[in-house]
Amino acid sequence: MMRAPVMVLNQNTKREQGKKIQISNIDAAKTVADIIRTCLGPKAMLKMLMDPMGGIVMTNDGNAILREIIVQHPAAKSMLEISRTQDEEVGDGTTSVVILAGEVMSVAAQFIEDKIHPTLIIAAYRKALDDMLEVLKDQVSIPIDVNNDEEMLKTLQSCLGTKFLNQWSNLACTMALKAVRTCMIENNGHREIDIKRYAKVEKVPGGTLEDSRVLDGIMLNKDVVHPRMNRRIENPRILLLDCNLEFKKGESQTNIELSGEMDFNKILQLEEEFIKKMCNEIIAFKPDLVITEKGVSDLAQHYLVKAGISVLRRLKKTDNNRIARAVGATIVNRPEEIKEEDLGLGCGLFEVQKMGDEYFSFITQCKNPKACTILLRGASKDILNEVERNLQDALHVARNVMLDPRLVPGGGAAEMAISNALEEKAKSVEGVMQWPYKAIARAMEIIPKTLIQNCGVNSIRKLTALRAKHAEGSNTTWGIDGETGEIADMNTIGVWDCYSVKAQTYKTAVETAMLLLRIDDIVSGTKKNTGEAAAPSVDQPPMVTE
Repeated sequence: MMRAPVMVLNQNTKREQGKKIQISNIDAAKTVADIIRTCLGPKAMLKMLMDPMGGIVMTNDGNAILREIIVQHPAAKSMLEISRTQDEEVGDGTTSVVILAGEVMSVAAQFIEDKIHPTLIIAAYRKALDDMLEVLKDQVSIPIDVNNDEEMLKTLQSCLGTKFLNQWSNLACTMALKAVRTCMIENNGHREIDIKRYAKVEKVPGGTLEDSRVLDGIMLNKDVVHPRMNRRIENPRILLLDCNLEFKKGESQTNIELSGEMDFNKILQLEEEFIKKMCNEIIAFKPDLVITEKGVSDLAQHYLVKAGISVLRRLKKTDNNRIARAVGATIVNRPEEIKEEDLGLGCGLFEVQKMGDEYFSFITQCKNPKACTILLRGASKDILNEVERNLQDALHVARNVMLDPRLVPGGGAAEMAISNALEEKAKSVEGVMQWPYKAIARAMEIIPKTLIQNCGVNSIRKLTALRAKHAEGSNTTWGIDGETGEIADMNTIGVWDCYSVKAQTYKTAVETAMLLLRIDDIVSGTKKNTGEAAAPSVDQPPMVTE
């Protein structure tokens, strides 16, 4: 008869333990979010990161910062992971997603303390997320004409407004737009844009940022293999190979025993005949430029130079694929399989130029290139690395808008509009779920609030004024001017974000919070030296090392 109280006691202890873990997870999420809160908006501060090799990186790119941070707490690791996910999915909004996820977790702390079950909080969050996405699409977003260059450039410029490239934003945005349009392929109304594979950024120190440009073709850090080969060819016939132009060694280790004096000469003769036959098969198609991923022997160079053919060797597979897309060629695996249609005829000019101490091959003036190289010039490696990170953001924004041509107002306007809509909808939510639902509406205000704080302005006064503006009704485009911290109409100052980036940010942030709130225990699988399982201490604050 006495067992019931013990059981109740055990359940209470478990509940207390679960509560401790949930609070610990919330603290960890807040800690990570606080690290990069100052990196949001045009007035963002930079972080200086030191890598183990002693090198330094200065950036305000949320993803670049979080990649370098070492954390001990498992919940904090999940927060770093969502920044990476956001970067891979849409390439932008990596700072916003962590700040928002941290705040959504933070507002749940009160309900955990009040003993509302996490399942109820999660149910309210899920309902709020569905409503957020609905409001974002139907009330906040506007369609955009992707063929209108002026509109597209405005969108890209507002994306680069917070970056180092800001003063060259016109040049950077024009380059990003041209690169994305070059890589776009349309199949039955379906658009495919693979900028990771087919828009390569080449950084060459020297010159000025104004010398940067998008080439209508490909640039390689290679020189021709023989000094007598042509370094400039107009309208070249290009042959792409994926094989060695040298004598084929035995597939497995082969030992040859020579008994006669002439046997060695015979082997050399076989090699020569093999290479001559291979070169003749290539020369028969009269290519002007042969590019191979493997090596080219001296003898093969001799025959090809005599035929007036230039050769580039040891290319990366990815570079060869880009050239194939740019000039309309097919990569051939064996010389005996070459056909006339495999040759690339879409290139207007091949030339080798010297920049600094290195030689670069340019395959340019392509008729219909579906791949391109973005050539970046700049004073130093550090500047070029930061410019490349910023340009990648612009490329992703251009790609996202091309694939889903809708925009939402930036500067925290979309978040305030959604917050206002959720406050209204919360009145129809029944029971305890109403409180977590309202909390999400409050959590959305963290983005405009952070923008105001980073400008060094009084956040309470500005946020109250902005809330009042949105409460009036149809002012969904009013947000914070990130330069001054004042309230402004985003339509007037031209600050817009991609719809797909915002939608992904909300989904990732809220879903991560729901996942972390569902955790009620952390069990370590590692063993201490004593052989006992190491239980994590939840009383200690989460360890975050920069």
